[in-house]
Amino acid sequence: MTQITAKIAAASVALLPLLAPVAQAETSQSEGYNFSTPRVSTQSSGAGMKFTLGAGVSVSPEYPGSDDYTAGPDMVFRIHALQYGGLTYGNPDPYAEKSGLGVSGSFRYIGKRDSSDYDELAGLSDVDASLEMGLGLSYDTDYYKVYSDVRYGVIGHNTWVGEVGADLKLHPTERLTLTMGPRAFWGTERYAQTYYGVSAAEAAASAAAGGSLTAFDPDGGFLSAGVEFGAKYRFDGGWGVEGSVRYDKLMNDAKDSPITKAGSDEQWSMKFDVTRVFTLGAM
Repeated sequence: MTQITAKIAAASVALLPLLAPVAQAETSQSEGYNFSTPRVSTQSSGAGMKFTLGAGVSVSPEYPGSDDYTAGPDMVFRIHALQYGGLTYGNPDPYAEKSGLGVSGSFRYIGKRDSSDYDELAGLSDVDASLEMGLGLSYDTDYYKVYSDVRYGVIGHNTWVGEVGADLKLHPTERLTLTMGPRAFWGTERYAQTYYGVSAAEAAASAAAGGSLTAFDPDGGFLSAGVEFGAKYRFDGGWGVEGSVRYDKLMNDAKDSPITKAGSDEQWSMKFDVTRVFTLGAM
């Protein structure tokens, strides 16, 4: 996973000349720039970039529908402003609240499911790790945000997924920001079959191995809904900490899957990162 996130960061930097006017990339959720006219820089005509980089730990289900959890690395990468050719895109103030309509990058990594590691999945085929990449559209104010993301599994499941959500923003102090709001996740039939389907051959293999999985052919659609709570706190010198806790309830065919019935339809995830703001070049 560390190699994957490093590649995401490198790819994001490489695409900056194309995405800079409106976009911001992050490995977890979308946070974009508002649409605005680039500002003329009065300080320098050189190139520069201001961004936040962070690392920490995340905890999530071992596979979709599992009732067991695993810990792994987490990464944060946010671009605040880009200066090029005497123009500045974005806001050089990394703590400024975004406002208006924005476009951003959206990424998600799903680890490999190795059925031999889980007694309840005996007979199932393995599922390769997936990397989803896409774009998000959001509308921000000082006190709330609504967004919609669409991603494609460029590695792994090779199909489309989407997410919609909203956040209420609270500012108890100048340094602390709290967010909370609902989430809903959608996947195609191919996505549902990848993570929640059981073929007739797999059901027979499960029975032969003493398992209880029955054949199941799921449809796509809304597969989960939940809520996320987040917090960010900034220290002096560009340092900060941030974290979130998310609860999702699997629904429709994701909930009815025998894979989920062998695990749990209640899915928790959390992450905690230490971050720092960096400036490269003339900003």
